[in-house]
Amino acid sequence: MGDAALRLTTLAEELLGAPLPVRIRAWDGTESGPPGAPVLVVRHRRALRRLLWRPGELGLARAWVAGEIDVDGDLYAVLDLLAGIVWERGDDGLAVHPLRDPRLLAAARGLLKLGGALPPPPPPAEEVRRRPGPLHTKRRDKRAISHHYDVGNSFYELVLGPSMVYSCGYWKDGGTLEDAQRDKLDLVCRKLALRDGDRLLDVGCGWGSMAVHAAREYGARVIGVTLSREQAAYARKRIAEEGLTDRIEIRVQDYRDVRDGPYDAISSIGMAEHVGEVRYHEYAEQLLSLLGSGGRLLNHQIARPPERDESSYRLDEFIDRYVFPDGELTPLGRTVTSLETAGFEVRDVESIREHYALTLRRWVANMEGDWRRAVRHSSPGRARVWRLYMAACAVAFERNRIGVNQILAVKSPESGESGMPLRARTWN
Repeated sequence: MGDAALRLTTLAEELLGAPLPVRIRAWDGTESGPPGAPVLVVRHRRALRRLLWRPGELGLARAWVAGEIDVDGDLYAVLDLLAGIVWERGDDGLAVHPLRDPRLLAAARGLLKLGGALPPPPPPAEEVRRRPGPLHTKRRDKRAISHHYDVGNSFYELVLGPSMVYSCGYWKDGGTLEDAQRDKLDLVCRKLALRDGDRLLDVGCGWGSMAVHAAREYGARVIGVTLSREQAAYARKRIAEEGLTDRIEIRVQDYRDVRDGPYDAISSIGMAEHVGEVRYHEYAEQLLSLLGSGGRLLNHQIARPPERDESSYRLDEFIDRYVFPDGELTPLGRTVTSLETAGFEVRDVESIREHYALTLRRWVANMEGDWRRAVRHSSPGRARVWRLYMAACAVAFERNRIGVNQILAVKSPESGESGMPLRARTWN
């Protein structure tokens, strides 16, 4: 009679020094763990070899992408319960890795017996190998963007829905995903105080949703820039169908190469996460230089909490290897400081953290509702990557492990007349 599940549960609890919060179902059909708890399914013993060679997040991620582990039941509940196993906070508030504890040595012997002493399986094909050299060069950024966004427009149509907006919506009670995305785009336009004939630069324009909304609803003349050729092709087709080619131009261009200012307004929605710490001041100065006097910037960006010791901060290995290569999250305060140092006057900051959790859950539901199509338009591994990353991010936003903020900043003239209303948030 097999006992793999019991042995795995025992190993995990010895390592953690606490009861395992999930139930385990092993490849031999056995189960162990608290009755009624969400079930973590270990389909193949290869998953154990991955954990043996790369304990923690990356080993688990590789096993998930390869289909060697799965969840039977509520994926969000399992991710929430397991979050403290992969990362937790020590007494000093710093991030620690419990799976890099001396107890790992004892657990390793048990994993060897269960998983075998064979070499580690190769990483799934969807994994991006870490590359040497400086981060956030133009060439490297272009490759990173292509990895994430050139997956296929049909795949993104399924996940994102008709709006084709890949950032969080702005939700009202009872609204749909399409309503929330329309309301978010409109909120951005109102914060930027767009008027007929204004020149808008949309940095990281995606599939053209912001450009279309600003031109159609506010009469703006829009330049959208993206590094993704697939996004650009989709956006141009969409713009032509809307009859807006006289008002919108889409370019495959790095934001650092835009030279045709001044613009009345700049929107940067979900793009600054790709800029990187080493380039952020350059990013802020470049956008400032492209604005005319009194021009506004709306910077919509995911943020992480600051660490007490920032030298201890590590990129999320799963996200870095499988989702957003070289992507970096910075604390809100650091972003505001960078914008102010460049010369912007920051006039408003709005946290919309809960809105992103709601959006991500809708995207996951879109995938799960037509899983075969999601796989057909990507690959089994790629679809599993997207499902895991979006569900995990939803939990992270709900638990305040990450946030998202809209920062409204102005290039104030020397006279100090910002053009802002006396009463804040007149756009609400």
